[in-house]
This record gives sequence, C-alpha cells and structure tokens, in this order.
Amino acid sequence: MDQTQYQSYKTELRRGTQILIVLSQLFEKEYGYSLLQKLIDKGVNIEAGTLYPLMRRLESQGLLVAEWDTTESRPRKYYTLSDEGYELYHFLLEEWNDITNEMSKLIGGTR
Repeated sequence: MDQTQYQSYKTELRRGTQILIVLSQLFEKEYGYSLLQKLIDKGVNIEAGTLYPLMRRLESQGLLVAEWDTTESRPRKYYTLSDEGYELYHFLLEEWNDITNEMSKLIGGTR
C-alpha cells in the first residue's frame, strides 16, 4: 500500500473520534489554543485547521457554550460543554466502549 492510501485510511479512522476527543476535554473552560496545546501534550495529533472549525460547529449545534473573556489584552473565546454536549459525551463514550470491546473480540491479540 502506498503512503497516500495509508494516510487516507488513517485520517478516516481518526476522524470519527474527534468529537469525542474534544467533548472529553471541555468539562472546564478552555479557549481554542489552550485546548490544542492540551491535546498535543496528551499525544493527540489534531491540526488547528481541524480543531477550530469543529469547535465552532459544535457550538452552533448547541453542544458547546462559548463566552468571550475580554479582561486580558487579547480577547479569548472560552468553550465548555452545554447540558446537551454533556449528554452527547456520555452517549458517545458508551458507544466508544462498545466499539472497543467489539474490536478487541475481533482482533485482540492477533496480527
């Protein structure tokens, strides 16, 4: 398999986890760059060009609550989970656990 195909499959596989990843980190207020750094520090490979539009989309869907902090010299938009976002996070987490259990049964320990 060539590198381009491999990269395409890898991206497709990871794309499905991005919402769960973002929701899992927004129990407390975070602004975009701080969330990006937090994810990078935890070994999550996500681009700013992916994260910021995703956060705006989740906000427009009512899953995140955003508020501006203008007390600093540079205004920052902070995000946290809405009640709906909190519910979705727990639903997706349950689904993630089901998927990982299913996958473990299928491919666990085999190459």
